[in-house]
Parts: sequence; structure tokens; C-alpha cells
Amino acid sequence: MCGRYKLELPFREIVRLYNLTQANAARFDNMPARYNIAPTQEVAVVRLDAERHREFVTLRWGLIPYWSKDAKSGFSTINAMSETVDTKPAFREPFAKRRCLVLADGFYEWVPTGEKSKQPFLIRMQDQSAFAFAGLWDRWRDKASGTTIESCTIITVPPNDVCAPIHDRMPAILAREDYAAWLGEVEGRAPELKNMLKPCPMKMETVPISTKVNNVKNEGRGLVATA
Repeated sequence: MCGRYKLELPFREIVRLYNLTQANAARFDNMPARYNIAPTQEVAVVRLDAERHREFVTLRWGLIPYWSKDAKSGFSTINAMSETVDTKPAFREPFAKRRCLVLADGFYEWVPTGEKSKQPFLIRMQDQSAFAFAGLWDRWRDKASGTTIESCTIITVPPNDVCAPIHDRMPAILAREDYAAWLGEVEGRAPELKNMLKPCPMKMETVPISTKVNNVKNEGRGLVATA
């Protein structure tokens, strides 16, 4: 699974790297670096707006299907397995119509080192460049309060050779040339889209880091200090 990750990229770099044609949010100009992004938090996402332009938004991590009776389902849908993303009821329609890029530059996994201890590892590109997880999003409205929540999930795939010793799944990291089709700017049929969901072939590395990242309340660059 993917249950925690980081994003240090400044907003101006997000605009450049992800070719945002609608830099729609001056309020994001001073967006802080985040080193301990966790489920239920607002996360950085690129998707298409109603005019089919790329837009930057923040969505709650943990997808709540539009038909859900309540928001509790979001706790069990932080990830969607690539193998069933087009058939499971919670993900089937978003996979067909509401795909997005979830922005990151590293993610975390843990290896048990004792009965009650775990060593966290930062997994990133060897050149420390940013990337995008394959994501889905949905919009849910609470009929009782009228509140609307937009939320997302991160798709996972079997691990590549770098991740396999640490975990049996990893987030699906999209190739840059697949962004347009994944977002829906160009037509992509379901089999072609699913073919994009595969273990990352790019050069990656794992780095043991501070156990301070284990506590979701902790933040700051010190979390990725080498253990």
C-alpha cells in the first residue's frame, strides 16, 4: 500500500513540471513543503477542470464514492489496487471518468526491526526528482448538511526490484508521456490505461530515515534525515 509520502516541490515548479495551463490558485504560491502526508489530509493533485484544462487542487486523501451513505468509507479507500480498479464499485466510475495525478517526490514504507519497532525507509528517484502517482477522484455530498467533499485515492501495483525487499505493493508512478492520456486530454481506452499501471521502471533508491516520521503529527525536513 501507500500510506504516507512527501512533497517538497514549490508551487511554481508544479506549474512548470506538470504543464498547468490554468495556474488557478495564487493561494498556493506559498504552499509549504510537506514531509509527512497522511490519509484524510488535503493532498496536492492535478486534474482536468470543466473546460478540460489542467488545474491544481487539493483533495482529501481517502476516496468517498459519490453514492456513499457517509464519509467513513474514505478510511478504507486510500489505495486502489491496479488489478481491480476498473471493476470494484468504489473505483470503477472514477477510473473511467475522474482520473488525476497525485504529486509527490518520495514515499515511505516500514520494515519491522523488533517486536514493537519498525525502521522507516524513504523511497525516491535516484536523482530526487518529482513524480506523479496515478490517482482517482470523486465528489461526495452530505445530504444532511449540504457539505461537499472532493477526495482521492492512490493506485498501487506490485513492487519493482527496489521496493520488493521492503513491501509487496508500491504506488503506481506514471511515466510523463502518459500524463495526457491518464488525465483524459487524449483518448485512452481501459486496457491502455491499465497498461500504464505497472512497477516503476525508473531508477529508484531506498534510504533509511528517522523514526520520527512514524508519528503522523511530526513534520519538517528533519524527518528525512538519514537514520
